[in-house]
Amino acid sequence: MTDLSTDITVRPATTDDGQTVGEIHAASWAAAYAPLFPEKVARSGIESRLGRWHERLASANGLVMLGFVGERPLAMSWSMPSETRPGLAEIYSFYTHPDGWGSGVSMALMDGTLEQLKAQGFDRVHLWTLRDTPQSRRFYVKCGFTETGTTQTRDFGDGVPLAQVEYERTL
Repeated sequence: MTDLSTDITVRPATTDDGQTVGEIHAASWAAAYAPLFPEKVARSGIESRLGRWHERLASANGLVMLGFVGERPLAMSWSMPSETRPGLAEIYSFYTHPDGWGSGVSMALMDGTLEQLKAQGFDRVHLWTLRDTPQSRRFYVKCGFTETGTTQTRDFGDGVPLAQVEYERTL
């Protein structure tokens, strides 16, 4: 865990941050989600998350934010207009490197992300998270999100769909 007395800052990611965003995403996903999958699927998921951010940042596809503890980037988010809920923003990715868990960087990043979405004209935001990830679910509730009661399944590549729950909040 990171020293809690260190300054926490948040900023939009730039096109130069692709590797940094990928490393945060991959490390967090490996710790929180990889154990839910067979080794081959987990390895593929980690590799995919390491490599996808250069192109996404270069294409300016949505808002990507970074959270720092001191000079070290430890959290990332990616959001954009929802593809399924017109008029709402959707947080598609929100991950904190395990070294940042408990540091406060996740809350600061969520606050910064929501502030940016509000500045873009959104008044509501939603997200999906795996049903069986209590740490994520507690965090979203702590951030003011509530469950909508809507669920869906998502296949991450192993042919075994996992249940997801939707959360929403007003900005």
